[in-house]
Amino acid sequence: MLNNAKPLLKKLSLKTQNLKYIYEEFRIYDFGSYALNRLTPKKGYSILENIAYGLAARHRFDLYRTASPRENRPLMVFVHGGAWSHGDKKDYRFVGEAFAKEGFDVVIINYNLAPQHIFPKYIDDLSLALNYLDLHQDKLNISTENVVLMGHSAGAFNVMSAVYHPQTYDIRCKMNIKALVGLAGPYHFDYKGDPLCADAFDQEEPYQNVMPYYFVESNEIQHYLFIAENDKIVHLNNAIDFDQKLKELGNHSEMVIIPKTGHVTLMGSVSSIFSRFYRTKSEIMKVLDQVV
Repeated sequence: MLNNAKPLLKKLSLKTQNLKYIYEEFRIYDFGSYALNRLTPKKGYSILENIAYGLAARHRFDLYRTASPRENRPLMVFVHGGAWSHGDKKDYRFVGEAFAKEGFDVVIINYNLAPQHIFPKYIDDLSLALNYLDLHQDKLNISTENVVLMGHSAGAFNVMSAVYHPQTYDIRCKMNIKALVGLAGPYHFDYKGDPLCADAFDQEEPYQNVMPYYFVESNEIQHYLFIAENDKIVHLNNAIDFDQKLKELGNHSEMVIIPKTGHVTLMGSVSSIFSRFYRTKSEIMKVLDQVV
């Protein structure tokens, strides 16, 4: 009996170690994002904070409006990560600044979190936010003619799932989504019993009924899957599988590996403070220049 238990104990030990590593990464990121935001330049854009797009307390977004004078400015909607149970828009001022200075209006949303809310609630929230932006674009002085959805980790899953979902969402500006940008996203994995994100999904629902990988359809959207070279949290196969599925159906898809980054530092390296040392932001801008 003891011998039979050894493999299980070893597996549980590895899961515990991995979970400890992940939470340590989150703590480091929380501290790092606070420091990044304190140092983020405040010129070249304006901010409208805590705009309600729905009735729930977390149905709020911040709008970073670029100082660029051109009409029909591209709109980037960014969705934060955090295993669907952690994170806040206020931690991503550096993202708003980084892309507002490049001529984007940038919206960073909050959404309902696990364990109180599980899939597909956070995808419902993203759909709700996109429709609010489309309906109120004149009031907000933005345009939804050229939309880029970008997310990190769980947020990357959310932006892909808004388009590839078991039940099609009625997103008013869907035909205007030019690009989906996923940073270290989990698009094809089994969440059953996962120590980090099990609470974000119905454990009785097979992952084949949830993962965006299984609901890809042909369209004209450009897909960019960014991968951290040293990612120890999201397995590389997530991007490889998703990229292959997209291409099988004739969709555009590119995988971009960013050297010297991990799951969390991939996101932080977008900051204007660090972008000179990493390729993350320059690679994102290179691909976005092709579509907007």
